[in-house]
Amino acid sequence: MDGDGSHRVLPQTRIMLRPIGSPLPLGLLALACAGVLLGCEQIGAIKLTEGRSVAMILLGFVVPLMLLATIFSFLARDTVAGTGLGLFAGAWLATALTALTSPPGSTSQGLGVFLLTLAAAMIVLIAGASFGKAGPAAVIVVGAGRFLLTGLYELNGHRGLEHAAAIVGFVLAGIALYSALATTVEDVQGRPALPMGRRKKAMAALDAPFPTQLEGLEHEAGVRQQL
Repeated sequence: MDGDGSHRVLPQTRIMLRPIGSPLPLGLLALACAGVLLGCEQIGAIKLTEGRSVAMILLGFVVPLMLLATIFSFLARDTVAGTGLGLFAGAWLATALTALTSPPGSTSQGLGVFLLTLAAAMIVLIAGASFGKAGPAAVIVVGAGRFLLTGLYELNGHRGLEHAAAIVGFVLAGIALYSALATTVEDVQGRPALPMGRRKKAMAALDAPFPTQLEGLEHEAGVRQQL
């Protein structure tokens, strides 16, 4: 505070940033495991009597890892990645708990409405992700499609929709695996090695000089006074 009672930011003011490893590979690989697991269950490759085991794997492996990736994505100041991974984690958690409390092979209208709403909510993320990296944006697009098809199946029980959701789930797993590989190689080498469709600020995050990347930092969440 100055002598006249006014406030000002002094030249020596510092904002501390904590370097962390990229959480995207962890979240994307967990997502790929969930896509394959649930897809196999939906096409009948996994018996209905194994539904409880599938739910326990989601709860014990997929959900915790995705929640961890979600937290570190927000700490890395990536709102789109953190929100997307968090929504996927919540979806798998809700799916697992519903499976544990329902008869094998049954459908749930409540889960169906939830998944349809979730698919609609992810449109917001698609709009944001499209301005950054095409790879994660594709994961969100395909994930929203899978939630849409699965939600419709839960509402009317049509097997064709279930199989379609399984196929989209396998596609989701493939895109997640590729995005995880591209992100891992990129993080290790410090430069893009596999196409990720980086644009604008996402590209500048790797190519722009460090002072340029800090421009506007005072206006980001966690630094500015209000969200």
